[in-house]
Amino acid sequence: MNEIQRSKIILKILNKIYPKTATPLKHRNKFTLLVSVALSAQTTDVNVNNATKNIYPKYNKPEHFVKLGRKKIEKLIKRIGLFRNKAKSVFMLSKQLIDKHNSKVPNNFHDLENLQGVGHKTASVIMSQKFGIPAFPVDTHIHRLAQRWGLSNGKNVVQTEKDLKRLFPKKSWNKLHLQIIYYGREYCKARDCFGLTCKICTSCYPKRKKPIKTKKA
Repeated sequence: MNEIQRSKIILKILNKIYPKTATPLKHRNKFTLLVSVALSAQTTDVNVNNATKNIYPKYNKPEHFVKLGRKKIEKLIKRIGLFRNKAKSVFMLSKQLIDKHNSKVPNNFHDLENLQGVGHKTASVIMSQKFGIPAFPVDTHIHRLAQRWGLSNGKNVVQTEKDLKRLFPKKSWNKLHLQIIYYGREYCKARDCFGLTCKICTSCYPKRKKPIKTKKA
């Protein structure tokens, strides 16, 4: 079975399990999703959601966070790891949005990736989930599963993104990246399956006997 055949099997299984997908990070608008994705680095979506559920009802615009200032933002997100650096990023990107983009979240990769604390993955999430532009954000789950499923060599997340975009139809990307994340959390976990037991792994590699070691993102 080649990678194209595997990709078709994977897409069929994921569409059956997850016919509808919702963004796991809770948010109120484009700006708050941008903030949540920036906050999610090296922590879980659950941790971010637990922190922001008490923030976004009151603070949900760039002007709100600039007015708060870095120190108050730090207090609000203290339960999240790397909170000092993240507070700085949230404050600075809020200021940049006000100064350069009329308080609006940009709808292109170039301007998004020029915001403080916003990398390609964060920009890809915004472009796909808020502007409907085909993109394939690659997080740790997707990077791991692409290797287990024989879709990428795991050299780095850039290569993984290229490989997945090559194998799957462009119209599927925005939904598919969320489906893979959900599947990785539920069925093909980092410390479980190891390429041997879940539905997709056994369908793609029915004769596989040894656990698969994957490279970290």
